[in-house]
Amino acid sequence: MEKQEYQNVYIFAEQREGVIQNVAYELLGKANDLAKELGQHVVALLLGDGIADKAQDLIEMGADEVIVIDRPELRDYLTEQYTQAMYQVIMERKPRIVLYGATTIGRDLAPRLSCKLKSGLVADCTKLTIEPDKDGNLDFFSTRPAFGGNLMATIVCPTSRPQMSTVRPGVMQKMQRVPGKQGVITRFEPHFDASKFHVRLVETKKNQEKVADISNAKILISGGRGVHDAEGFKKLQGLADVMGGMVSSSRAMVDAGVMDHAYQVGQTGKTVRPNLYMACGISGAIQHLAGMEESGYIVAINKDKFAPIFSVADLGIVGDLHKIVPMLTERIKKELEK
Repeated sequence: MEKQEYQNVYIFAEQREGVIQNVAYELLGKANDLAKELGQHVVALLLGDGIADKAQDLIEMGADEVIVIDRPELRDYLTEQYTQAMYQVIMERKPRIVLYGATTIGRDLAPRLSCKLKSGLVADCTKLTIEPDKDGNLDFFSTRPAFGGNLMATIVCPTSRPQMSTVRPGVMQKMQRVPGKQGVITRFEPHFDASKFHVRLVETKKNQEKVADISNAKILISGGRGVHDAEGFKKLQGLADVMGGMVSSSRAMVDAGVMDHAYQVGQTGKTVRPNLYMACGISGAIQHLAGMEESGYIVAINKDKFAPIFSVADLGIVGDLHKIVPMLTERIKKELEK
């Protein structure tokens, strides 16, 4: 394998029912940073049925080129069909880096391709960089939590190409849209081997219950073990209502059955990047920090002045959250009334 043949940074632009997922835009933002360091281009891979008209959207959000694979076989996500299409385009185009969202789809597709391509894959990354290797050449480094989240491991695949990573939604920042931006749209026609299509989608059932997505919130009031119970979370909800935010939780309160997993922040929950993250009664274990440390402004309230959460907080308040949160709620309410 000649490594110099592999060029450009590719992203898998995940779409569901014709709607491009936010993680695709986040990957485009990071891909532009990586491509700039390498002096290369950003290419988005868009697969589906009847989705060609979404290509311009990806260009305006940061892609230099969009490769569209628009086929009836790709209407619904099925592993074999998507793997065959992606494998063929990767083998023909030879990307240096391929990024996927660490979603249910990305976590299924990327390992299958990694095995088929005989290339490495770093899963659930929280940081991607271009840095000099031991020989002084620029290489791609991926950082992810390891050993149960007790440390952060930086991994490089120096010999195999393409270098591939899955990235948690909410970790990377989207670029500003550039309306009317010009780019290249390329149609790719894969040759499917239908004899390997052993799985078919029989029926789709959607959960009718609407669950708000904390990863989209601009303000998060998050509670940990120090909140104690549902009554404690009512105090956090009061503050969130006044500030126009949402309530989230650490794993401890999910395990205790107080909060639903959909509202969990951390390594085994969701990665968030709100403008304001208020950590109430959260000690700040590394597993939790991995899910919120990129927040714009972090406020920590904790009785333990040595709690690790204060090491990442922009503002720390040492005290009882059960006294501080209601006082803060009333003060902000009065200021808003003015």
